[in-house]
Amino acid sequence: MVDVKTDITIRCPIQKVAEYAADPDHAPEWYVNIDSAEWRTEKPLSVHSQIAFKARFLGKDLSYVYEIKEFVPGQKLVMKTANGPFPMETTYEWESIDGQTTKMTLRNQGDPIGFSRVMMPLMSVMMKKANKKDLMKIKEILENS
Repeated sequence: MVDVKTDITIRCPIQKVAEYAADPDHAPEWYVNIDSAEWRTEKPLSVHSQIAFKARFLGKDLSYVYEIKEFVPGQKLVMKTANGPFPMETTYEWESIDGQTTKMTLRNQGDPIGFSRVMMPLMSVMMKKANKKDLMKIKEILENS
């Protein structure tokens, strides 16, 4: 089981951060390992929406579909793989520090069956490293837009 939680402070109002992060169309812009995101259901994002992602992690090409399990605009987004080699739940949470600063938390939990148990400690370290890069990228994008 992998459980990786990372957060960052972004100098932007919570609404701007949450709207950008919760839009799957932006995922390839700020996720280091995500190459594409394709809607499987109609927009806008809501519970039960499905988005297909193509990514690359630890030298493997991954294709998976996330289904939205919980969505509270401006507060929380929970999505879970509907299929794929890497059963995973990803949670975004946004917290307003003040009117112009937001704390964004990114958490990944799952049991990657496509990888051996021996790889779990390395996977956690690599996921944490990737998540930090992702959050630094979204911070850079939002603070400079």
